[in-house]
Amino acid sequence: MNRDSASTQYERLRGEIIAGRIAPGTVLLETVLAERLGVSRTPVREALAMLERDALLERDRRGYRVRTRSPEELLEIYEARIALESTCAAGAARRRSPFDLARLRHLTGEAAAAGDPVRLRELHAAWHKVLRAAAGNATIIDLLERLDTLLAVYDADEPTLADREVAAAEHGRIVDAIEAGDAEEARRALVAHLDRSRETRLAKLAAGS
Repeated sequence: MNRDSASTQYERLRGEIIAGRIAPGTVLLETVLAERLGVSRTPVREALAMLERDALLERDRRGYRVRTRSPEELLEIYEARIALESTCAAGAARRRSPFDLARLRHLTGEAAAAGDPVRLRELHAAWHKVLRAAAGNATIIDLLERLDTLLAVYDADEPTLADREVAAAEHGRIVDAIEAGDAEEARRALVAHLDRSRETRLAKLAAGS
């Protein structure tokens, strides 16, 4: 990938925003960013427009501002995610292949044994991607990937050992329902999983405010 391309700068800035290295409320100016990144203003301008489409930035009179997150936004994101991903869980129970099921089992086991918080988060993300793929609805997958980006900025804290154990049990119940072909139980188990995840994120947001 060309170092000077808009997509390269987009990925770089997106990573900094999600990781919290560029704080919410920070104003981003094309000239300043171009100098820091060592590129011309054009790819920076295009990258900022892409980040605005992702809802990571909003317009400011001087340029763009990193959006400030709120409990209300978090609740809205989860309301949409729960509706979409529970549909995926039900669809996976009806349409999953033996390979989908094997991958879900494998990732559940890996996550249950993971000792590194960063690796644990990666495994959880991979598990959800496999679940969505098993449902076979490309439109829902696209929408959920957008929500993933919005949720990522709430993940400044790494998951704990307690998070790992609870999530592993929840993932196991969802996979059991999918394997049994029980669409409604898969849906219910997924909703319970995301309800708990929402409350955890809300608590962390409150603790950090």
